[in-house]
Amino acid sequence: MEGVLDPRIWQALIAGGVVALGWIVNGWRVRQDARRLRAERTRDAHKALFAEIREVCAAYWLEGEADARAAALIERMAREPDFVPFVARERRGRIYEAMLGEIDLLPRQTIDTVVAFYATVGAVEAMAEDMRADRYAALDPDRRLAIYRDWIGMRSRALSYGQSALRVIDAYAQGGAAAAERLAPPSGLRALPRRGAAPRDP
Repeated sequence: MEGVLDPRIWQALIAGGVVALGWIVNGWRVRQDARRLRAERTRDAHKALFAEIREVCAAYWLEGEADARAAALIERMAREPDFVPFVARERRGRIYEAMLGEIDLLPRQTIDTVVAFYATVGAVEAMAEDMRADRYAALDPDRRLAIYRDWIGMRSRALSYGQSALRVIDAYAQGGAAAAERLAPPSGLRALPRRGAAPRDP
C-alpha cells in the first residue's frame, strides 16, 4: 500500500510545487509590469511638467529683461503717484492642475520643488487679480507701490523655484533618484541658462 501511495504523494507535491512556483513567477511579473508602468507614467508626467515650467519661467524671465522692466515701472510709480501699471491676467499651470489627482506619481526627489513652484505661481496669479481690481487703483500711492513690489518679488521667487524644479527633473531623467537627490536647493535667483545650455528634456 505504501509503495502505491508514494508516487501519488510525490505527484501531488510536484504539482503543488509547480502551481506555487507559477504563482511566484506570475506575482513577480505583475510587480515588474506595475513598476514599469509607474516609471513610464512618471516619465510622462515629468516631461509634461518640464515643458510647462520652462514656459512659465521664460514668461517670468522675459529674456533677461524682467528686472529692468519692473525697476522702470517702480521708478515711474514713485515719480508719478497717479500712475497705475497695467497688470495682465495670468493663467498658468493647466497641466499641473490636470495632474493633481495623480500627483503621487512624482517621486519624493521632485515633488517638493514642483509643488513649491506651482503654489507660488498660484499666489502670483491671485495677487495679479487683486491688482486688476478698482480697489487697487484707489489705494494710497505708497501702499499701491508696496503691493507692486511684493508682486514682483513673488514672481522672482516663482522663477527661482521653477529653475530649481527644471534642474531636479532633468537630473532625475538623466541619473535617477540618486542624481536628483544630490542637487542642492537654489541659493538665489539666477538667470535661466542660455538656449544652448538649457536642461535637456527628460
